[in-house]
Amino acid sequence: MRKGIATLFLAAILLAGCGAGGLHGDFSAAPPLGFDDYDIPRTFVPRIVTLVGLGDSLTQGVGDERKKGGYAGRLAVEMDTWKGVKEVRIENLAKRGRRSDQLVAQLKRDDVQEEIQKADLITLTIGGNDVMKVVKSNFFDLKPDPFHKEIDPFTERLASSLFMIRRANPDAVLVMVGLYNPLTVVTDEASEMDGIIEEWNEVIEDAAAADGRACFVPVDDLFVTNEDLIYHTDFFHPNAKGYDRMTKRIEETLADCGLNELSGGELEF
Repeated sequence: MRKGIATLFLAAILLAGCGAGGLHGDFSAAPPLGFDDYDIPRTFVPRIVTLVGLGDSLTQGVGDERKKGGYAGRLAVEMDTWKGVKEVRIENLAKRGRRSDQLVAQLKRDDVQEEIQKADLITLTIGGNDVMKVVKSNFFDLKPDPFHKEIDPFTERLASSLFMIRRANPDAVLVMVGLYNPLTVVTDEASEMDGIIEEWNEVIEDAAAADGRACFVPVDDLFVTNEDLIYHTDFFHPNAKGYDRMTKRIEETLADCGLNELSGGELEF
């Protein structure tokens, strides 16, 4: 019996020798594999990640009757299931009514820069209040010209905002959520406002494409009319159902953008 075991043991050694270059190979030339020999993904060890919300009321979560923090709060919950994520810390710096000029001013603050530095993922909604400022100033005579006049200054302020964000944190994944037309609550017929929203969204999308680690998320098609009861009672902000839709769209779009590549291998679904 011992002789049989010895024979099997010897055969195993010989077979191992064949796999390492043959019976006459140099056994010392094939050291055992260690962890350094494997390509271990960065998501292998889950860690605490930070989500920072920037912008206006949509990121703040205004209108969410379930008090779950709008799309940002819901996204944080979903991130708990992502690979590489042990726990999500959320810092929501968004504020109702914030315009692009006010975002630029906020980003100059040291405390805001410090929070951005810590971020693994940043979400941003901006531009809606810039558009509504024009609407309020021209409510009884809405024409495209005033919106066209404001689009260049908005583009410059958005570029300045992204510059300051990237100066503080060049590596975080940046989610840039587009605009939608709340006037569809009044009528679902095509209007000049649809074209205006499309133009402003193109500016945001182009900025995201130029960034390199950003993903533009279109949501204008999610808020056409209120047939599905996705608006808050103010008929401007999403309600809980609306924010559910936004969160789902963000995850879908991040998948299309390539979350793992955008995050440098740090995050994955």
